[in-house]
Amino acid sequence: MPRSMWKGAISFGLVHIPVDMYPAVDNKGLDLTMLDRRDFSPVGFKRYNKGNGKEVSWDDIVKGYEYTSGEYVVLSDEDLRRANPEATQTIDILAFVDAEDVSLLYFEQPYYLAPGKGGDKVYALLRETLRKAGKIGIARVVIRVKQHLAALVCVGDTIVMNTLRYADEIRDAGDLKIPEADDKKAQITDKELKMAMALVQGMAEDWDPEQYHDTYREDVLALIEKKVKAHQTKTITMPEPGEAKRETGKVIDLVSLLQASLGKKPSKAADDDDDDDDPPPKKRRPSRDDEDEEEAPPPRARKTAAHGTDRVAASGAAPKRKTATKAGAKPAAKKTAAKSTGAPSTAPARRRKAA
Repeated sequence: MPRSMWKGAISFGLVHIPVDMYPAVDNKGLDLTMLDRRDFSPVGFKRYNKGNGKEVSWDDIVKGYEYTSGEYVVLSDEDLRRANPEATQTIDILAFVDAEDVSLLYFEQPYYLAPGKGGDKVYALLRETLRKAGKIGIARVVIRVKQHLAALVCVGDTIVMNTLRYADEIRDAGDLKIPEADDKKAQITDKELKMAMALVQGMAEDWDPEQYHDTYREDVLALIEKKVKAHQTKTITMPEPGEAKRETGKVIDLVSLLQASLGKKPSKAADDDDDDDDPPPKKRRPSRDDEDEEEAPPPRARKTAAHGTDRVAASGAAPKRKTATKAGAKPAAKKTAAKSTGAPSTAPARRRKAA
């Protein structure tokens, strides 16, 4: 059983509940020691007298408050206790409020409160009252040399005191660029919201704190074990040349990201489902054989040959000449006369004869 860090009483009205305070969390981190990279010796820190430079032991250290530059008022633990004995020994409940009214921003550090000697019944009374009323107690308490605002919360059969931050300790978020509900740049479509809701519902599960653990710490400890086994305890690993850091990209298509998260094939853009019609088939270009087999439509009458030459030039198309050279060398005037009379073309017959 851990040793209590504070002894006192909970006070509300005329009721005093003797309690002992215990830390509710065990902070686990990586206890890394600073080393001198030249010989890997530990780097130490000394408490020294700034007047003469000599080291000072813990027994010779006292607390003081600098009331003017270079001048201090010495304060012992007894001085701090006598300043306000009630504050240093009491968790004084000021009010009872609804738990949902206290933002999570204010919660700081939890502590277990256990009943002291002879305090079981009044402890249980406060616990059941908090539970039945659905309230939390807002209190003041002095821990060491700082007065804290605190919340007394019923967690199972235990009363937990969670220290709270004061309002002036919470930074104002007004200076941050947070999109407002009517911001056109951050407007959410019904389709995007529906897909996000589907993603949340697909990831919803019961809260089980046991399944979450510090995977980063475990990975670092595994790396340490690997380096020990490989006899690389003095090897300083440097970044690989050209190794790029991970960058956060811009969200170009939110719907595609949501679809990918849901295991679907992302679409090109945030198009509606109704816009999935097949494109019209492409027109097939006629081949030369088709052109040869089709009968040309009767040409329009032209007044002069010069006028017909202008029409060909305007269209940008060169006249087709698939006949023999001898046939193609006939005067243009004769061709023009044949066309003007509406006579059928003899080019196919000539090609068959040539073949």
